[in-house]
Amino acid sequence: MRPIDPRLLQVARSTRRYIVAVIVTGVVTAVLVIVQARLLSGVIVDVTGDGLSFNRVSEAVVALAVVVLVRAAIAWGSEMLAVRASARAKEELRDATVRTVLASGPYGRAGSAPGEVATLVTRGIDGLDGYFARYLPQLVLAVIVPCAILLTLAGQDLLSALIVAVTIPLIPVFMILIGLYTKGQVERQWRTLAAVSTHVLDMIEGLPTLKMFGRAKEQAAAIRVMGDDYRSATVAVLRVSFLSSLALELLATLSIALVAVSVGIRLAEGQMSYSTALFVLLLAPEAYLPLRLVGQHFHAAAEGVDAADRVFTILDADQHSMGGTAPVPRYCVLRITDASVHFDGRTARALESVTFEAVAGSITALVGASGGGKTTLINAIMGFVPLTTGTMGVIGSEGAEVNLSDLDRQAWLSTVGWVPQRSKLIDSGAGSRTTIEGAVRLGRCDATVDEIWAALGAAGIAEEIKGLPAGLQTEIQLGATGLSAGQLQRIALARALVRRPRLLLLDEPTAGLDMVSEAAVVRAVRRIADDGAIVIVVAHRPALVAIAETVVRVASAVDEW
Repeated sequence: MRPIDPRLLQVARSTRRYIVAVIVTGVVTAVLVIVQARLLSGVIVDVTGDGLSFNRVSEAVVALAVVVLVRAAIAWGSEMLAVRASARAKEELRDATVRTVLASGPYGRAGSAPGEVATLVTRGIDGLDGYFARYLPQLVLAVIVPCAILLTLAGQDLLSALIVAVTIPLIPVFMILIGLYTKGQVERQWRTLAAVSTHVLDMIEGLPTLKMFGRAKEQAAAIRVMGDDYRSATVAVLRVSFLSSLALELLATLSIALVAVSVGIRLAEGQMSYSTALFVLLLAPEAYLPLRLVGQHFHAAAEGVDAADRVFTILDADQHSMGGTAPVPRYCVLRITDASVHFDGRTARALESVTFEAVAGSITALVGASGGGKTTLINAIMGFVPLTTGTMGVIGSEGAEVNLSDLDRQAWLSTVGWVPQRSKLIDSGAGSRTTIEGAVRLGRCDATVDEIWAALGAAGIAEEIKGLPAGLQTEIQLGATGLSAGQLQRIALARALVRRPRLLLLDEPTAGLDMVSEAAVVRAVRRIADDGAIVIVVAHRPALVAIAETVVRVASAVDEW
């Protein structure tokens, strides 16, 4: 892995200040290491020498104690700074990841790998604690301290400095070789954890179906097997970590031994003074210590850095089809010309060429066989899927057409209301339980109670809500609600209408409804179009097609109406 990923400095801007602070503390630590070795060697020489001076020794001991305390204070401060920097960087990375994933829509990471994304923004990014608190500070020390010690040794004993200069590069070489092997182990560990998370999430969502067909125990056994695989992968990473620490310790010990042998021989032959030899022996191990610690902390940081790299992959890959800055005009026509979509890795097109115009005050029905690309077209209009060929644009009252790709994406979505085929009425702050008011307000957080009632009225369900004992405060608990499917679908429609959309996109809004509920939804859709909105509806049932002014057959549509 790269020591410092430039993308980390760009996304987590607070990291820049932390790196500057780490460099400053690294320089101070290097100076203190040299001063400590000088003081300690001086104290030993004075104590073991013939002319013992109590005052001089006591002053040196006090100075040595001060240096040790200052080093301890710097270590404590660095630890506190690392914790705060790590927390801030993780917050910034999580925020950037969640924003990108949510903005990418159902065809982005949120739709294709929800379990992997959930694991990444929780367990994965938490691994950066080891990077900030251990690896990065030691990495800076591994550059500053050996250089400072080498310069100091060169002024005291050139041969010892030469031995240290030759042997120190061996540690990074071994670290690189170990790191290349560790990378594969960490990637295997991550893939296993992501697979477990994704499988557990899918199993929880399909648990009622699994219980119904008696397949829950088999899935539990599969999760147990994947858990064993993850445990094996984790143990493999730990094994490499322990063995690599042993290898680095052995290499550093042998290097220090070379210095010690050289110094001992020359001291015995009278070629070096006792004070100089003692100073060199005390200082030489300090040159290897930061590099050894970098190797040890590399494994603790590898998981977090790998997670950060996956975050940057998401940020770089999930680019949106709308990235312009043009304001959204007061449009009255949506024009689609020769639009087609082809996903990478698929042989067939997800959407064949389609052309039509949808005007304000009318309903446009998209019909065709399942899998023909109707939902893909809806997602392309919202900017979640880029077009392979063709254009999409809006025409304002002045007659000028503006391409959707040139519009500011958030501003465009603020004019759009969307009702999926299977709506989830979950309040943003209430988990799996919410009220009718919370479900509708999710469409526009600043909506007033009067606006919520107006949206419910436009959806044709206001009177029914007023007849409930708790009214707007009636709880909607997923999987156990007293509301019918038709009522839930109209509440979802009200959630879209509270946004006061100029363009309303409906993906089979009457799927699974009985005739009475279907008729209520059809009447509500007709009223919305009559109020001046552009309505585009994916329809498989004749009732919705019957009220549409324009019927567009998408891809391999069958002439069945």
